[in-house]
Amino acid sequence: MTESTENTADQTEAPLKLSEFLESVPPNTPTKIPDLFAIVQRQGSLSFIYNFELPDILIHCPNEICNGPRIFRCNEDSKVTLAGALHYRFFNYLCSNCRSSRKTFAVRLFVIQHTKAGSLTKLGESPPYGPTTPTRLLKLLGDERDTFLQGRRCENQGLGIGAFSYYRRVVENQKARIIDEIIKASAILGAKQETIDALEAAKTETQFSKSLALVKDAIPQVLLIKGHNPLTLLHSALSDGLHGRSDEECLEIAHDVRVVLAELSERLSQVLKDEAELSTAVSRLLKQNNSK
Repeated sequence: MTESTENTADQTEAPLKLSEFLESVPPNTPTKIPDLFAIVQRQGSLSFIYNFELPDILIHCPNEICNGPRIFRCNEDSKVTLAGALHYRFFNYLCSNCRSSRKTFAVRLFVIQHTKAGSLTKLGESPPYGPTTPTRLLKLLGDERDTFLQGRRCENQGLGIGAFSYYRRVVENQKARIIDEIIKASAILGAKQETIDALEAAKTETQFSKSLALVKDAIPQVLLIKGHNPLTLLHSALSDGLHGRSDEECLEIAHDVRVVLAELSERLSQVLKDEAELSTAVSRLLKQNNSK
C-alpha cells in the first residue's frame, strides 16, 4: 500500500450510528446510516419489510436533579418496522435518571431499498437542537428566559442580528434582577456599605448606561471576569446597537454576551451555594452541641 493510500485510509470516518445521529446531527442534514436495518421478510416479489431498534442516547438533561449528560431511553416501543421507501416518524425519549425530562425527534426516513442502509433527516427536535444553556443562567434571567432562548436559537442558526437583539433586550429588561443578585452576593462576601448603596442606586436607575456607570467599581473581586466588571463588559458590547454592524459582527458579539452572562451566573451561584452549605454546616453543629 502506498503512503497516499494509507493516509486516505486513516482519514476515512467510521460509519455513523443511529445514536450518534440523534445525539449530534443538526436538523435539516440528510445523513446516511449504513447499518440501520435488519431485512426481516420479503414482501411480494420486489420489496422487503425492514426493522430497527431505537438505541439509548446520551444527551443533556436540564432537570435540576440531573443538570448534566444522562442516558435517555425510548419511552414507547423501541422496535420500528417499516414497509416501503419513505416514512415520517416521531421518536420519543425519556431521561432514565429523573424520569421527567423528555426529548422528541421528528424524523424523515428513506429506506435504501434492498440494503441495510437508511437516510435520515431531522425535521425538528424538542427541546431544540443546540448546545445546552446552563440552568443557573436561565434562573438568573427569570421571566426573560424564553426571550433568551429565542436569541439562543438565532445564534445556533447563525442569525447574528436576531441573537444580538434578543440578548440586548434580556440584559436591559433584567438589569435590576441581575444587580439584585450581585447585591446578595456582595452582602455575603462582606462588601462595604458604600458598595451596597451604589448597587442599590444602580438597580433603581431607569437609564441603562447611567445605572452601569454607578457600579463601575462596585463589584466584588470574586465576581470579576478576567479582572473586568461583567456589567461593564455587557454594556460596552450592547450599547452601540445594531447600527453599522454586519450580521457576522452581531453574531460574534452575541456569542460573547452569552458567555459573559453564563460565567456571571456561575460565579453568583457559587457564592450563594457556598453560603448555603456553610449555614447548613453551622446549623448542624449547633444542633449537636445543644443536644449534649
